[in-house]
Amino acid sequence: MNKYISKLIVLPLTLIVANVAVSQTNKDATLMTIAGSKVTVAEFESVYHKNNTKETTNDNKSLNDYVDLFVNFKLKVKEAEEMGLDTAKSFKDELSGYRKQLSQPYLTDKDVNEKLLSETYNRLKEDIRASHILVKVAENALPKDTLDAYNKIMKIRARIVKGEDFNKVAAEKGISDDPSAKDNGGDLGYFTALQMVYPFETAAYRTKVGQVSNPVRTRFGYHIIKVVDRRPAQGEVLVAHIMIKTPPNMKEEDSVNTYKKTQEIYEKIKAGTEKFDDLAQQFSDDKASAKKGGELPWFGTYKMPPEFEKASFALKNKGDMSEIVRTKYGWHIIKLKDKRGLASFEEMKSELKAKVTKDSRSQVGRESLISKIKTEYKFKEVLKAREEFYKVMDTSLFEGKWDITKAKALNKPMFSLNDKNYTQSDFATFISNHQSKRSKADYKMVVDGLYKQFVDETVITYEESRLDSKYPDFKSLMQEYRDGILLFELTDQKVWSKAVKDTTGSKAFYEKNKTNYMYEERADATVYACNDEKVAKQVHELMKKKKSEKDIVAVINKDSQLNLQSESKIFVKGENEYVDKNWNPGTSVDIKSDKDKKVYIVVANKLIKPEPKAYQDAKGMVTADYQNYLEKEWIASLKTKYPVTIDKAVLSKVK
Repeated sequence: MNKYISKLIVLPLTLIVANVAVSQTNKDATLMTIAGSKVTVAEFESVYHKNNTKETTNDNKSLNDYVDLFVNFKLKVKEAEEMGLDTAKSFKDELSGYRKQLSQPYLTDKDVNEKLLSETYNRLKEDIRASHILVKVAENALPKDTLDAYNKIMKIRARIVKGEDFNKVAAEKGISDDPSAKDNGGDLGYFTALQMVYPFETAAYRTKVGQVSNPVRTRFGYHIIKVVDRRPAQGEVLVAHIMIKTPPNMKEEDSVNTYKKTQEIYEKIKAGTEKFDDLAQQFSDDKASAKKGGELPWFGTYKMPPEFEKASFALKNKGDMSEIVRTKYGWHIIKLKDKRGLASFEEMKSELKAKVTKDSRSQVGRESLISKIKTEYKFKEVLKAREEFYKVMDTSLFEGKWDITKAKALNKPMFSLNDKNYTQSDFATFISNHQSKRSKADYKMVVDGLYKQFVDETVITYEESRLDSKYPDFKSLMQEYRDGILLFELTDQKVWSKAVKDTTGSKAFYEKNKTNYMYEERADATVYACNDEKVAKQVHELMKKKKSEKDIVAVINKDSQLNLQSESKIFVKGENEYVDKNWNPGTSVDIKSDKDKKVYIVVANKLIKPEPKAYQDAKGMVTADYQNYLEKEWIASLKTKYPVTIDKAVLSKVK
């Protein structure tokens, strides 16, 4: 179990008890006082309900057992605080890391995210075939360069709108900055959601068949898109293939030979003389899939070369095989193993969440939240204060070496959240910490970009700092993580690691309780596993001659090491089924196995009466029991050290 998980389960493991219904009482009433700290009914119920996982009868014993566990837990946390564990840097860093993870679901617009999931799933129901023309322009390009790129793409679009063929224009030299356009005329084939950058995908899905989109900006530049076809999603296929590789620049003679080889394999399969799986293992140049009879992972649209994809989806029935297919990798023979359609939204939801989180569309939810936070906390900004930074910038900014002292005279407010001001000095520090080497651009654009990033991060940080007051469930969860980390660290010191390291104490504990670690009756026996009855007869003859086990094995295995195996040791009942069948001292029996057809000769030398295990033999159990002992002693000392009072009248109303 890793450290992260083990710490998180400390609290639940400590508090899991019976599922007892808690009646409505005064939530603010003090149920108990532990080391001077009051515990209200509301706090008790909150943790109690969260950790109940087992159903049992509603009785006082169940509730009292829970109260005991709760008190013990609180005492340990109190001790950790008294020892200053909650002030240690390692503790603060770890808790901060957990907080960062736990806060993520609260720092995005959940409604927008749900809409993105639905949008993505609905788009996955349809495949789109489109062509595009790209005019490159960097994300941080100068306004002039951006305008030039935009004007160029608009002129190209105008030619197409007037009737010129989209693909022919795309293939012209100097038109599209997509290198493949000269060969494919900008044809992207079929694709679906999550396979293109989000702005491109959105523009494609919003464009009707036969129409050309308006320019759309992505991180690559400006695109125009012509949608050629739309079809219901093909789903996914599971295929196996045999591939005979055709490397680039292969000689014509070699290319002919690779095809002939593929054809020979194909004919063998068609004739039924050899199995597809066997031939894939022998001949396929795709070694990874060859080991599995040529089987590839499930795939859908836009995941394989177009020729391979088309041939795979054209297969109708399981077991159907394609003609020989050529791709840029070589010759393929494809066999259909299975097909499946798009899974339901509920089945795909978790997978979609993970993909959307990693995709650029996830920024939509973040931007929406930032906008809401600005409204909620009355965001106000002074843009003139930002503009003053234009004057203190120089080329060192593009080298990632801008000197913050150049802005030392700037300290005016730039924006505010709930009347909390963020100054030019704060922004200067942000620039200094976030600068990096970049292409030369307009200072204004760079400063504006950094300013937006500064505002966005500040707004999110401000919201994160208020999560405890805004969301009781988040506050409660953070408290559990805090207490859980403290409990883990202190319990490790006082119980877990101590029990392992304290050899002297562990041995002393063993000596006092050694009767708890007893061997049951055991048998000192020798087992001969004979390959057949002939070997068994030879073993008996050698045994009559008083030959040792070592000599018997050496003689019989002279010609083959497979004739006889032996084992001589002290057995406990249930360890060896053949020894169990001859639990009689001073005897030997022959037992023929139905499993492996061998003959087992069991010689029971003697029986050993029950006795305590040696410390080393019982060490695992001793350590576990010693830990329990240490914990009980520790709890007793804590109850002596810290007073605990429970209001029985309030507790009696907790049913």
